[in-house]
This record gives sequence, C-alpha cells and structure tokens, in this order.
Amino acid sequence: METFNFWVYWTVYVLYFATIFLSIAVVLKENRNPIRSLSWVIALIFLPVVGFIFYLFFGRSMRGQHMISRMNKRKIITTMAPRHIDLNSQSLSRSERNLIKLARNLSSSFYTVNNDIEIFTTGKEKFTALKRDMLAAKRSIYLQYYIFLDDTLGHEIADILMRKAREGVDVKVMYDHVGSFSARNRFFKMLNEAGVETHPFFKVTFPQLANRINWRNHRKIVIIDESIGYMGGMNIADRYINRSASGWGWRDTHFRLKGDIVESLLFSFVVDWNFRNSDHPMSYPKTAASGIRNDVGMQLVTSGPTSQWCNLALCFLKAISSATKSIYIQTPYFLPTDALMNALEAAALSKIDVRIMIPRKTDSRMLQLASFSYVTQCLKAGIKVYLYNPGMLHAKGMIIDDNIVTAGSTNFDFRSFENNFECNLLIYDREVNRRMREIFFSDMGHCTKLTYTTWHSRPMLQRTMESIVRLVSPIL
Repeated sequence: METFNFWVYWTVYVLYFATIFLSIAVVLKENRNPIRSLSWVIALIFLPVVGFIFYLFFGRSMRGQHMISRMNKRKIITTMAPRHIDLNSQSLSRSERNLIKLARNLSSSFYTVNNDIEIFTTGKEKFTALKRDMLAAKRSIYLQYYIFLDDTLGHEIADILMRKAREGVDVKVMYDHVGSFSARNRFFKMLNEAGVETHPFFKVTFPQLANRINWRNHRKIVIIDESIGYMGGMNIADRYINRSASGWGWRDTHFRLKGDIVESLLFSFVVDWNFRNSDHPMSYPKTAASGIRNDVGMQLVTSGPTSQWCNLALCFLKAISSATKSIYIQTPYFLPTDALMNALEAAALSKIDVRIMIPRKTDSRMLQLASFSYVTQCLKAGIKVYLYNPGMLHAKGMIIDDNIVTAGSTNFDFRSFENNFECNLLIYDREVNRRMREIFFSDMGHCTKLTYTTWHSRPMLQRTMESIVRLVSPIL
C-alpha cells in the first residue's frame, strides 16, 4: 500500500509540474509583451496552484482564431465595397489619410461618407429615440448589448421586440452571457417564445469556463431596417435613466446613425452572430442606398482577442501621435498601455493641450485605484486631469485637434484593448468634433481639476493601495 501511495504521489507531482512547465513554454512561445510574459512565468513558478488557475482563466491568447471564414468575409466585403469612397476624391489631411489606411488594414474598416449623426449624452434621450425607431421598424431589428437586464427598461425594450416579432419583423438579439448574467433565464426564454431569436455571445458553461470567461463582447449596436444604427457606451439597464436618491447617476455617450456607416454596423453584427453560432447562422442582408449626400466621413473599427493586432490601441496611438493642438479623453477607467502613456506624455511635453477626464467614484474600487495610480505620472508630464463629480462617467471618447473624434464601447484600459470584443467610430468631421468638444467642456464644469500638490498630499494608505493594484492592472 505504501508503495502504491508513493507512486501515485510522484505521478501526480510529475504531471503537475510538467503542466506548469508546458504552460511556461506556451507563454514564452507566444512572444507577447515581455513584462506580461515575465509576470506570468513568475506567477506560475512561485504560485504554482494559484498562478496556474489564474493563467487558465486570464492568461491565454485567442490570437489567430477567426470569427468568420476568409471566404465568407471576402464575399461580404465584395458586396460592400462598391458603396465606399476613393480617398483620392476626398479633402483629407495627411494625418486623416494615414489613420484611415491604418484602420482599413487592421479591421477591413471602410471609409464612408454620406452619414448623419445624432449625439446622446443621457439615457432618457437615447432610449426614447431607440424605442421610437424600433416601434416604426418594418423589416428587421438587430440588437446587441453587453448588458441587457430584465429591469424596467429591459422589459420595455423586450415588449417592443416581442411585438415587432409577432408582426413579422425579423428580430435578433445578442447579449454577452457574463455581462447579462444577472438577468434571469426566463427573460430571454420569454423573448424566444415570442419569436425573437436570442443568442448569448460566448456562453460560459462547464467545462469551457476557463476558455471563455475572460473574453467578453462589450459592443452595443442596434440596426433597424438596415438603415438606422445605434452604437456607443450605453447598455440596457435602469441606471442609465434613473438617478439614485443622492443624485448619483451614469453619464454616457451614444450615437444614432444614418447613412453608409450603418452597413459597417450590420457587417459587425453578422460576424458576431455567426461566431460559434452554427445552429442558426445569419446571411448578410442586402441594403439599399440611404439617399444622404454629404461629406461626413466615418469608419467603424472593431477589435477583439481574435484580431491579429490590438486594432483600437493602434488606432488610438496613431491618432494621439498625429495631434498638433489638443487631445481630450473621457474614460471610466484609465489604464493605458506603456505605448499610449508615452504618447500622451510626449504630446503634453511638446505643449499640446492634453486633458483626461475620469470619474471621482466608479463602480469598481479596484479599477478606480488602478486608474488613480497613473494620475501622478500624468500631472508630472503636464497632462490636465479632471475628476467628474456628479456620478459614474461611463463615456468613452477621444477628441483630436478639430477634425478627428473616436468614441464607442472602448475603455482606455488593457481589457478593452486586448481581451474584449469592442467597436469604435472614427469620425472625420469638424462639425461633429466641435459638438463633442462642447460636450467635453460642459462636463468639465462638473469636474474637479487636479493639481500635483493636492494630489501628492493624499493619504499614504491610498497611494500604497494604488501601487499594489497597479501591479495587476494588465489583467483587470
């Protein structure tokens, strides 16, 4: 018996450490950021059990996987391509052309003109418009949200979706399984029974838990009758409409779109719908010309863990590096990569007006501490930092000079750049830029501007906690 126990012990011991060393080999083979790779190697060696579990859930890469076959992608792009514009026919600056080409090469993001945009900064105005457009739908409603809750607003949206499905409208709903986890299963079952096709993105079940939980679809997209689109930062939840008893609420930005850019939203939805949903695949619908004629230029850039590159991080870096006058950023979480932090520092040190607005209080204490850990570095470089006071600033946008805007679902953090499926608009239009700058400066009226002296005098315990949390910021 003792001999048997001896061999069992050593067999398990050898197999376990073989697994650890194989995991380390995989980390090294992936040739990722050296600092992150070294962090994982150290964790696997010195925290063999905990480190291995964390690596299973948060350390592995999906790079190289395809959300859609190359053949199907080419077919859709061929259908879309005739609608889009030759850059040589447009009045664009060199920096705009370079950014457009980068986005095009990264994510097959076509540059479009003939677009109209309406900007929402409150949930009330956004959801009032969305419900009105859905009630008027004649052919289709395609809805995708990271969070779709079964609260009051969620049931109002669901009632409209079920009503339109009964009228014969093609209604499809895609929600992130983890983001919408608090919604009850019977809520989505009710939608299905009423004729609404519902699809949880990357459903987390055993034994695939470790394979899926770290990669979430953070996009918020709606396409109605292939002619009206919505995208931005707002989810379907009461908190975007109702304030707490203390007056604390959520401030966000969302867009209502018409024109050729809606076709790009549709392309993104079809690709996401068909990703690991082979039971009910969706074909690309034919779309009609919008009839809008103007020069409002837009691109939809998508990014995710299956992309070969960190698409949106590279677009952000290119846009920041092209700035000559100003860079204004709003984000709920500020955890920049080293490259983005260096680009912002270089811009500020070259006397470009760099301003970053983050919430004073967030929905995550750890993310708040991690964000605050970068503030001293920003202030030293001359970056102006503002804390938004009235509530949770959930808006995600960047305004470059007076001609470029990017906004959408992407936070200025590692998770959005590397692990989440995200989408942002790149907008090349002076009027839209002016309106977004006005919104930014209006929000500044509700902020506290930080100074190095006052910030440096915060309690030692807080500074220590910020430094500790920053160590794990790449996986937050």
